[in-house]
Amino acid sequence: MASRCGMLTEPGALDWDKQAGLLPVVVQDASTLRVLMVGYMDREALAATLESRRVTFYSRTRQRLWMKGEQSGNVLELVSLEADCDNDTLLALVHPRGPTCHLGTRSCFRQAPGNFLGELEQVVVRRQLERPEASYTTRLFEAGTRSIAQKVGEEAVETALAAVVQDEAALCNESADLLYHLLVLLHARGLSLEDVVDVLKQRHQIR
Repeated sequence: MASRCGMLTEPGALDWDKQAGLLPVVVQDASTLRVLMVGYMDREALAATLESRRVTFYSRTRQRLWMKGEQSGNVLELVSLEADCDNDTLLALVHPRGPTCHLGTRSCFRQAPGNFLGELEQVVVRRQLERPEASYTTRLFEAGTRSIAQKVGEEAVETALAAVVQDEAALCNESADLLYHLLVLLHARGLSLEDVVDVLKQRHQIR
């Protein structure tokens, strides 16, 4: 997947003095855009993060570097990192490998908004990798790309028909089926929803 913003290129420009050598870091899921947690980095933690591509913080409680997930295995794989306009706060886009919160939830903020379509895509990815039995998504992947493409075509026709001759609820249901099967088709071809979004962004810039 392509990153939504760039990697930090000038660490030396950061304002380390404002908060005694520490910078707050807002951590956001790159797929769902849900805010996961907030931590702090010093210079060493930033260097370790950029080198390992796994988010490392400075723990104010432990008074040492702390890679998120170093014990649990629930690491935060770095996608991109950027500073804010004042160079005193960082935004880290990540792919979380497991729950982020120590309470076992995806986010430390219970009501943090996110993109459900991104969450659904993550489920599709897990199904493709794990292939659990009795899963409809597993059956789709095992049937192959041609079969999935045929299903997308069927759902597209049903969506179009619903728009013309059925009510709003039917149109929403058929649209949901179409989006789901399209996600499966994209991943069967090694693509993602973000690849499609990137095309839309390019078209928007052109216009």
